[in-house]
Amino acid sequence: MKCSQLFLPTLKNIPSEAEIASHRLMLRAGMIRRLASGLYTYLPLGLRALRKVEAIVREEMVNAGAQEIMMPIVQPAELWQESGRWDRYGRELLRIKDRHDRAFCLGPTHEEVITDLVRREVRSYRDMPLNLFQIHTKFRDEIRPRFGLMRAREFVMKDAYSFDVDEEALDRQYWNMYNAYMRIFERCGLEFKAVKADTGAIGGDVSHEFMVIADTGEDTVCSCLSCSWAANIELAEVRNSEISGQGAQDNSQLKELKKVSTPDVKTIEDVAKFLCVDTKRLVKSILFSTSSGEHALAMVRGDHEVNEVKLKRAIGCDDIFMADENVVLSVTGADVGFAGPVGLKESVRIFADNSIRGVKDFITGANEKDAHLLNVNWQRDIDLSMVTFADIRNITDHDLCPECGGRIELKKGIEVGHVFKLGTKYSEALGAAYLDKDGKERPIIMGCYGIGVSRVVQAAIEQNNDKNGIIFPTPIAPFELIITVINTKDKVLLLAAKEIYDIAEQSNIDCLLDDRNIRAGAKFKDADLIGIPVRITVGKRLKDSGEVEVFFRRNGAVKMVSFDDIKENLLRIISFSD
Repeated sequence: MKCSQLFLPTLKNIPSEAEIASHRLMLRAGMIRRLASGLYTYLPLGLRALRKVEAIVREEMVNAGAQEIMMPIVQPAELWQESGRWDRYGRELLRIKDRHDRAFCLGPTHEEVITDLVRREVRSYRDMPLNLFQIHTKFRDEIRPRFGLMRAREFVMKDAYSFDVDEEALDRQYWNMYNAYMRIFERCGLEFKAVKADTGAIGGDVSHEFMVIADTGEDTVCSCLSCSWAANIELAEVRNSEISGQGAQDNSQLKELKKVSTPDVKTIEDVAKFLCVDTKRLVKSILFSTSSGEHALAMVRGDHEVNEVKLKRAIGCDDIFMADENVVLSVTGADVGFAGPVGLKESVRIFADNSIRGVKDFITGANEKDAHLLNVNWQRDIDLSMVTFADIRNITDHDLCPECGGRIELKKGIEVGHVFKLGTKYSEALGAAYLDKDGKERPIIMGCYGIGVSRVVQAAIEQNNDKNGIIFPTPIAPFELIITVINTKDKVLLLAAKEIYDIAEQSNIDCLLDDRNIRAGAKFKDADLIGIPVRITVGKRLKDSGEVEVFFRRNGAVKMVSFDDIKENLLRIISFSD
């Protein structure tokens, strides 16, 4: 491809809509353009990178035994109603109606559609194992689309679904897909971790996420420095070493319960400062509402944070959300910031984190405006019949590994892949069954495996960039090589550049020839911005000494190489780019 023919609308200025480096660079490099909130057009450069990722994903999926299909993005409501997700999925599910007033949705995922296909076609144990995948567009009506392709409403995803006769067979499929994902992200040149994860709205029993490590990631990855344990913070279990003092308290040794005025002091930090105490002495109480209309008070130490995924599991419900101001006032009798467990209505369930089970003389809200309680104690002041102790907080880097007791570290990550053991969640709901060897009907055992293909492209950029622009890993770079001609009016230089370009084409190297009649400095800036791994500059040194300059984008190394060596060793030079 010649630059003079390439649609490459690069930008000098930083777009105001972009919050993170990768989003800014994709816009500046002319890879994408915003159509509406969370909707993007892929320009030639962006689409080439996307296709490179797709090709790696497709090759590894086929090698792992999966077969490619393609399903409609528009899905009938009846399927989602059968699975029970039509009402549970939430507002991210974009519901539409056709001209006949029939309800449909734009597919955010395809469990219902694939299960419907298989229940119609698979009859016997002889038809399995089966693994079907697609690379297709998804739509999720995100409440707050942001960060470009990271949290777009419309995106490209690879989703695969496995079908097996029993849990043992599913286990083989699951780890087969897990290993395929490891190869995919290694081939894409990413630094990533595979971590235990929550199954979320997809459902199922076991899942792992694949996280690209990046400071701007929205997820937190926890990993042990001594063993192989790693988990998303949503699922990371807190080691129970903090639980103490679980026996009966001696009330005679407890300090007197005391109510103090704390006018307009609501946050934990402000309360601690006002009372001149450490935040560890405070217990924060946060009221949550469930989708069924119940209320639960979550209690954690002042320096800890409630983990909503863990809290949902402790409560035993599919959906929770923080209660609004009116609900807090109605349930506790106080404004937000002054809730507490003492004297709470019996209809409210209390869930307290394990780390505060043995704490004495702690501080909570008084369920009264502008007031807190000092010296609160469990057995004396709180109805323990209302209390459930559980692990409901986020793990911290002060906690120990739940498996080996070693030190852990927390890093930010971007989820690019997720594998699930679904079991019979969808097959039972939709009646997908098979006849076993004895002629008995049994539900099909399913697995689900997703990769955010478009997100991989941006995650790679978020992880690989510098002040000058993108540094693409060679396997997913839109072009592997750019040939820059210093002076396109010089026929000798132009012919030499075209000769290298022809060799690259014959060697199946994706090559871009910058034949534009603009300043050399502008050409170099564009090459750095779009992140092409290798740049060969054809300039006056060719005439002086028969050499051209080879520049490696990743490490900034520069080598002068004879023109003849370039022609003979072009493939080897490209192989050194990473």
